[in-house]
Amino acid sequence: MNESEFQLKLADLMKEISTLPRSEREKLTLLASKSQQQHHKLHKTVSDLQESLDYLRLAIKYLVFDLEATRRENSYLRRMIEQNRPDVDDATSHDH
Repeated sequence: MNESEFQLKLADLMKEISTLPRSEREKLTLLASKSQQQHHKLHKTVSDLQESLDYLRLAIKYLVFDLEATRRENSYLRRMIEQNRPDVDDATSHDH
């Protein structure tokens, strides 16, 4: 149920409650009001949770991008080290 459906159903409920005797009307009006407050709290909580999940997804994308970049840099630096390292065979042949 979306927000507009909830508000419509609540308005219908309040209309029905208004036709009841005063003693019953007050109790049910209070309950309906509490339900509306709880609905707003729940809606805000779900909104906050969705925002947090969106932020988490973005943070994970940045972390994956950073990890991939670090792996590429690591691979590049290893190749540079291997190319600049003197061969072990060359070093031992010069000693003899």
